[in-house]
Amino acid sequence: MSASRRLVVVHAHPDDETLSTGGTIARYVAARVAVTVVTCTLGEQGEVIIDELRGLAAGAADQLGGYRVAELHAACAVLGVTDQRFLGGIGRWRDSGMVTEPGARASTPADLHPRAFAAGLLDEQVDALVEVLDQVRPQVVVSYGPDGGYGHPDHVRAHYVTMAAASRIPEVARVFWAVRPASAVADGIAALRATPGLPFPLPVVDGAVEGLPGVPDAEVTTSLDISAHRGAMLEAMRAHATQIRVWTQGPHAAYALSDGVARPVSDTEYFTLAHGAATGSHDDLFGGLAQ
Repeated sequence: MSASRRLVVVHAHPDDETLSTGGTIARYVAARVAVTVVTCTLGEQGEVIIDELRGLAAGAADQLGGYRVAELHAACAVLGVTDQRFLGGIGRWRDSGMVTEPGARASTPADLHPRAFAAGLLDEQVDALVEVLDQVRPQVVVSYGPDGGYGHPDHVRAHYVTMAAASRIPEVARVFWAVRPASAVADGIAALRATPGLPFPLPVVDGAVEGLPGVPDAEVTTSLDISAHRGAMLEAMRAHATQIRVWTQGPHAAYALSDGVARPVSDTEYFTLAHGAATGSHDDLFGGLAQ
């Protein structure tokens, strides 16, 4: 591969680039693909898991967004990204936050900030991403599926913005959604169950995995081996210290978010091809595309 291949990944908040596509980013940067990370908000509404930094949160000093910009830049440096952009410019749209009722998917809070991404003008947001894509002219674009992966309103909005914008750029040959197949989620939790010394509780209730959604396996079209970039991915996770706790012990690794439950670190990242020809794409986002 060479720098003539260009990949744009579109994510809702700082840390999403690492959690959803960190290994993929590192893999393609190492292969000399030009990778652009587009982040739609500063993650201002995120929960802070470090006690001494809780005063940064939206309900206190409301300075978390600026802090997370630094975390994002550190993570991108680890992954090798040199082109990270904020949709519409830094601070244009704000993290919308989310509410979750027991047993329900995430939804948009009733009292939204005036700059909330989920309530912004869709046409303006699409135009902002079209501007980036028009400059970069990527062959491949990656974001989320229609439910945003787990229902967060900003992820859902990022999906619609990405799909609309990519359709206006003729060079975009493929659009992928970053997904996790249900079997991989279950296998990862089973492996953690057998891991000694795990400091986080497992997301298992009455024998079933709770809170870690996965798509049906049949929806996965592409699986990327990212094992060679596992170390970089873990280091990038650690860069997002207000949001992610990382645990490693020998070959074992897991991480936890604000809910405190264990999540497996996979050596594979999975995608659904949403637009474009599938030929050669089962193990390479660029597979079969003309140089």
